Amino acid sequence: MKRTVDYIALRDSIEEWIRETLSEASSSGVVVGLSGGLDSAVSAALCAEALGTDNVLGLIMPCGSMQSDTDDGERIAGHLGIWYEVVDLSPVLQSFTGGLDDTSVLNLANIKSRLRMAMLYAHSSGRLVLGTSNYSEILVGYWTKWGDGAADLLPIGRLYKNEVRELAAVLGLPKWVIDKVPSAGLSPGQRDEEEMGASYQDIRTYFQGRDVSASATARIEKMVKSTEHKRNPIVYFNARKWMEDNG
Repeated sequence: MKRTVDYIALRDSIEEWIRETLSEASSSGVVVGLSGGLDSAVSAALCAEALGTDNVLGLIMPCGSMQSDTDDGERIAGHLGIWYEVVDLSPVLQSFTGGLDDTSVLNLANIKSRLRMAMLYAHSSGRLVLGTSNYSEILVGYWTKWGDGAADLLPIGRLYKNEVRELAAVLGLPKWVIDKVPSAGLSPGQRDEEEMGASYQDIRTYFQGRDVSASATARIEKMVKSTEHKRNPIVYFNARKWMEDNG
């Protein structure tokens, strides 16, 4: 039997968790990167409802990206009624990458993500940095280590992409952002599902223990294996144990 999710109750529970998390951290609010996409919109909306719009700061950070992403980020901020700033990181990116040998799309995308996270923490000032990754992306490692993977709280970090869409409708977000093709916006024409080589539906189906195509299974398993280091704690040499054993 298919389980039915009460998304109104889920919304209320997440918002209560947000309030508790900030109270425990003695924090005054959150700062969030607004990409113009669904995940950041839902995360910001949850915090705006939980904390009040004055306690949510949105940063829109173009970084050699499309103007439409900046425009969509501003549209979301306007819809939610939150404070926002546009911080153009393109000059920083140029100075950062001028002498690089590796200017591949992947390396540049990771640099952009890390620059944005550095800017979010630079603007935190008593606020917590709000992460916007969903469960589908976390499971397969579709995020940048010390980039969008670095955050203080992840309200949708255990929701599959389709569940995020359902929650967006309950939050009253505009249809255009709910239906927007998922993209990290880190390179022109980039699309999440094309880049991953598997659909969000396939990812959810696979991790729920149901059958997906052989090609999707192979791709998902490859992603999980190659990104395991992202989900594990930092490894370190246990010098204390070595000294005890060799002292």
